[in-house]
Amino acid sequence: MLDGLLGQVAGNIDLKNLAEKVGISPEQAEAAVQALAQAHTAPGDTAQTAADSTGLPVAKIIAIIEQIGGEGALGRFAQLLEGQQGGIGGALGGMASGLFGKS
Repeated sequence: MLDGLLGQVAGNIDLKNLAEKVGISPEQAEAAVQALAQAHTAPGDTAQTAADSTGLPVAKIIAIIEQIGGEGALGRFAQLLEGQQGGIGGALGGMASGLFGKS
């Protein structure tokens, strides 16, 4: 689902491609994108909040933001996620359930 949403926001970027460009694993890229979507709507610095929640350096988070098209693209991505499954929390919870085999 994240790849599809990233594709809508940032053209040809998918999680594997994003991870390679930034120098992290696809799993770390997925966690970072999810953290960025949540942090974008929270008070405070988006990159720092996402870095704190993922354990990735702020520089990697900033590189991800740049790869997906900057803050504007991040806002569109967060809006798209919010529209999925009843909001960001529902979307992320649904994705986590799918990742861990729960339904």
